[in-house]
Amino acid sequence: MTESADDQQILRLASSAAASLGSWQIAGFVIGDAWRTGGGRCGALAPELAGELRTLPETGGPVTTLGATWAWAYPLRSIAGPLGYLVVHAAREPALEEQFLAQVLAQQAGVAVSNAQLHGRERDTAVQLAATNEALEETVATLRRGMAIHERLTRVAAAGEGAAGLAEALHDLTGLAVAVEDRYGNLSAWVGPGQPARYPKLPAYDREQLLRRLMTAGRSVRDGDRVVALASPRPGVLGLLALMDPGHRAGTTDVMALEHGATVLAVELARLRGMADTELRVRRELVHDLLTGTDDESAYRRAEALDYDLGRPHQVAVVEVPDSAPAQEDVLHATRRAVRQQQLPCLLGTMAGTVVVVAAGGGRDWEALRAGIVAELADGRCRMGVGDACPRPSELPRSLREARLALRLQKASAAAARTSVYADLDVLRMLAAVDDLSDVEAFVRKWLGPLASYDERKHTELVKTLTQYLQHGGGYEATSRALSVHRSTLKYRLQRIRELTGFDLGDPEIRFNLQLATRAYVTLRALSDDGA
Repeated sequence: MTESADDQQILRLASSAAASLGSWQIAGFVIGDAWRTGGGRCGALAPELAGELRTLPETGGPVTTLGATWAWAYPLRSIAGPLGYLVVHAAREPALEEQFLAQVLAQQAGVAVSNAQLHGRERDTAVQLAATNEALEETVATLRRGMAIHERLTRVAAAGEGAAGLAEALHDLTGLAVAVEDRYGNLSAWVGPGQPARYPKLPAYDREQLLRRLMTAGRSVRDGDRVVALASPRPGVLGLLALMDPGHRAGTTDVMALEHGATVLAVELARLRGMADTELRVRRELVHDLLTGTDDESAYRRAEALDYDLGRPHQVAVVEVPDSAPAQEDVLHATRRAVRQQQLPCLLGTMAGTVVVVAAGGGRDWEALRAGIVAELADGRCRMGVGDACPRPSELPRSLREARLALRLQKASAAAARTSVYADLDVLRMLAAVDDLSDVEAFVRKWLGPLASYDERKHTELVKTLTQYLQHGGGYEATSRALSVHRSTLKYRLQRIRELTGFDLGDPEIRFNLQLATRAYVTLRALSDDGA
């Protein structure tokens, strides 16, 4: 009986042995606050019996609440203290020898139950210890996994492997395909199987909702067949990191790796963004100084720090859009995309409401660049003036003045938006180079004075009409299209010009002088706008 670890079995054995020990029978066992029979039934202890047992001495004693002629409660003891009672009863008082055997049975049953309870506690302790060890092993494994993740991703960050290196490391750690998106949802890097031919960029509204979920959660979230984390070290999103998990098998350590990777990605993207911002600022400062005047040595040194070669001849191009066109920054971005497409080595900046391109000179198709800028602009309109190439950086302010003058000459001539290269201006360029303009002004007054005065008084466009007529070789159709007027309107204006000037527009010498005068007129207007 003492070898059993089951207290219920012990009570059954004690009940079975009682029949051979005397004329008494076992009524039941009191274990704690419960009443248990030898047959295994268990119930609440009757209040009357409980009250009577509380009054008994440690050695036990008679009980009367069972209604038997004779009933006795023998204590069940353990080393730690009392366990309860063995309650027996008989039709008459048993002999002393039989009572002694009942007492011995109670002692053995108490020892056996005590041992069984001890074994039970040890068994529970062993089970709890095994569970604790298992949990501890899992914790240690998680910590080791976390350390491995930390070490791997830290190496990626320290080596400056960028988004691609981070995606490769995360793929190795999780076994899942990894995608890195920029702040706009475009794919920056993909490592792992299943890369789509065209990355499924979320619509703007859906992406905004996902970003809000991520910001609210403060950690990674599941988005359909992927788990995503936000790379955002400060207000504003820098990118997203995603585990492609259509099988929903990403575990705790996989999510840990993703979130740690998102932190590394945020730091890396912030670093790259800071470097880009710094380089952009330094480039703009260099462009400003080149155009306002700086020494060659300083310019070469600063350009070399930006990995840009200023040793070749450079020239300046000025890009200007109408007042109703996109903002200056939009024009700058459009120009940047266009020069990248044209593979034009250059420095970009802004000055006085225009975008300025400082480019390596020589055989450039500037009109193609202007067309590229127009294609990038929503408004689709811009003019460009290009100055001469300068062998040294300190001469670039002259190229800027030439580019601006070329732009003003184009606008003053009322020509359509196009590219004006200072080197191609010929007569206009020669006139602009004259130091004393008094003779030029007198020449213009002689040939165009009546028309200019009439235009000023009547708010007409006779000088402009004559200019376009001469530029188009006297062709009515081409001139009408250039002026956007009906042919009859053009004929009326030409007749009015003949009446005001008395000139025969068919005379070659008169046409030559008028053509020269109109070009001089345009040049004077452009120089006047320049403050010359």
